[in-house]
Amino acid sequence: MKSIKIFAPATVANLSCGFDVLGCCLDNVGDEMVISITADPGVKITKIEGANLPMETHKNVAGVAVEAFLKAYGENIGVAIEIYKKIKAGSGIGSSAASSSGAVWAVNHLLGNPFTTHELVKFAMEGEKLASGNAHADNVAPALLGGFTLVRSYDPLDIIKLHSPEDLVMTVIHPQIEVKTSDSRSVIKHKVTLKKAIHQWGNLGGFVAGLFTEDYDLIGRSLDDVIIEPLRSILIPEFNNVKNAAIAKGALGSGISGSGPSIFALSKGMKVANDVATAIQDIYEKTGIDFDIHISKINSKGIKIIEETEYRK
Repeated sequence: MKSIKIFAPATVANLSCGFDVLGCCLDNVGDEMVISITADPGVKITKIEGANLPMETHKNVAGVAVEAFLKAYGENIGVAIEIYKKIKAGSGIGSSAASSSGAVWAVNHLLGNPFTTHELVKFAMEGEKLASGNAHADNVAPALLGGFTLVRSYDPLDIIKLHSPEDLVMTVIHPQIEVKTSDSRSVIKHKVTLKKAIHQWGNLGGFVAGLFTEDYDLIGRSLDDVIIEPLRSILIPEFNNVKNAAIAKGALGSGISGSGPSIFALSKGMKVANDVATAIQDIYEKTGIDFDIHISKINSKGIKIIEETEYRK
């Protein structure tokens, strides 16, 4: 039996100007998973700690993602999955994506990498489809590839890994409230004005250019969402105050992480990121709402191996 223990990272998606197409990978926030190739055919979820999630394979995002992988692989092998959740479900920092991407990456590694990392994205997306009803890639792509990623196209799927400036640091506050992805998607309008679309296209292009040129001011100017954030922000207590406080403390920009309720602030340097954390913590301490704060550099590698073993009888 081959077994691997991995770190499956949290992610921040959308990044204001890139709804469903932009995402980045965090470095010190994530789940741990143990994936094993076993003698008994089929995919089994054998242990879950840290969250009340389904043990049934067809109801678990990791199980569904691995089943999609094995269908393409063409062999009915045995896979056992242990999940140690440290990313809270519904947090807006890619909890389901961590499980989906971590599981398929680990199985692929144990089988000698029959698929490229880019090819794994479509299998992990099946887990996202189960979780939210929409097979989006803006969380699973950065979890698998690391750093910042852009989904240029969904049909055909075309994922581009972007440059990650070393000085960028993410501060994320996660209010302990539930904002269902289905609810956050229900408030989105399906038609936008040409004026707003042009504004958003410019910001997306500016953000990508800012990453490659390491122009931090351009990155900050581009973190502006005129389409999604005005509608979703009403679901998140103190959103505007948190955003304004983060920018006042020097953050390049701030916005909703994924579908919320988490709020991200992107900064240049760890000192600014820590100052931002203190400022937004002060705001939420007055609300009576429990919260977590994460401060993380950008993880340019994605999923990481913690331990790998092979057992022989």
